[in-house]
Amino acid sequence: MTSIKNVLLAGIAVTALMAGGAAHAETINGALARAYASSPDLNAQRASLRATDEQVPRAKSGYLPRVTASSSLGQANSVLSNISSPYDLTTTPRTVGVTVTQNLYNGDRTSSQVDAAEKGVLASRSGLRYAEQQVLLNGATQYMNVVRDEAVVQLRTANIDVLKEQLRQTQDRFNVGEVTRTDVAQVEAQLAAAEADRSSAEANLESSRAAYQQVIGVAPSGLVEAEPVAKRLPVSIEEAFKIGDAENPQLVASRINVEIAEAQVRLVEGEFKPSVDLQGSASQGWESKYPGDTGHDFRLLGQLSMPIYEAGEISARARAAKETLGQRRLESDSARDQVRSGVAAAWSQYETANARVKSAKAQIAAATIALNGVQEEAKVGQRTTLDVLISDQNLLSAHVNLVTAQRDRVVSSYQLLAAVGRLSASNLGLSVKAYDPTAHYAATKGRITGTDVAGQ
Repeated sequence: MTSIKNVLLAGIAVTALMAGGAAHAETINGALARAYASSPDLNAQRASLRATDEQVPRAKSGYLPRVTASSSLGQANSVLSNISSPYDLTTTPRTVGVTVTQNLYNGDRTSSQVDAAEKGVLASRSGLRYAEQQVLLNGATQYMNVVRDEAVVQLRTANIDVLKEQLRQTQDRFNVGEVTRTDVAQVEAQLAAAEADRSSAEANLESSRAAYQQVIGVAPSGLVEAEPVAKRLPVSIEEAFKIGDAENPQLVASRINVEIAEAQVRLVEGEFKPSVDLQGSASQGWESKYPGDTGHDFRLLGQLSMPIYEAGEISARARAAKETLGQRRLESDSARDQVRSGVAAAWSQYETANARVKSAKAQIAAATIALNGVQEEAKVGQRTTLDVLISDQNLLSAHVNLVTAQRDRVVSSYQLLAAVGRLSASNLGLSVKAYDPTAHYAATKGRITGTDVAGQ
């Protein structure tokens, strides 16, 4: 009786050779590079960051003067009739002027706005890092799902081949009276169940392929088995906690949001303070009173304004800003706890996956020995056909368990890397140009004119 082990191993070996010799084999790093370069979600987050960059020059505009120009043109008609010499006078009054206003002091509101805007950029960069991690983690997950499901389909197909051969042998033995019709029916039932299992596995594979194409951007082809990113992981859970506390983008963003809230409190409280402006103006007029009349006006004024009573509106916003600050601090504490919980869970999942791989390999070794023994005993009548079928399925299950555990080990390693905040294209060494979020900021932070967008 043909051993399922031999068929399975032969099928896996052929698949490995085909994958190794494929002209367009795809590695997990290659797939992740595709996702990084073409992900619409990641590109949308980058655009959002560039929009946030523009808040900095907007806030800095409070340091600069405001210049306005004005002009007027009209016609005036004056009629005097109740005097000894009445007249009808028509003129065309015209004026042009320019006004320059420079704020000298506004209760440090401008500096608070700039501080909040710059902190907002840093928070958005952390948001971009988080989005990058999610794209790469999703890409790695879908890659390994396809690898797993392809292997499962191959295992199910090999199992069907074994059962077909077993059915043929059992039928021959039935024809010569060595076994009963029950033995034949048992193999037929097992074959039907195996074909149903393969159909289910093929459906899972098609679903995984569709998800892969959505995330990576191309259909999967010649995917190569991947290894965990073990060399890039922390060596202990204590180190993982330390790294996560310092680098997890969600936690970093929550701390920056506290600083933004503090700046907002200072901004609102600045409205209670006086504001000092320096204003200069120059204007030229013609025919303001009579034909041929001209005149000009030059002024330099200092303006001081001080809120005396604001009907409680500023006070309410100040109290609200302080409550928001308290909320951000609580959210930061919660984010820290969530990150630590996520790191602990990811560490546990990775350790469990490693243990499952070892167990699955031991299970395969034991199931192989058991199958060989049962087959030999069946030849001398000490085992039934059902015993052989059960041993066959135990070995098949062991192989499926190994494939699943290997998938989980790789995915959990990426999850752990993301949990500590180090899952990035640069850290993975992907062959793709890494997006530099500081380039656009450097190009736009000092711009005071123009509506064209800076380089992407």
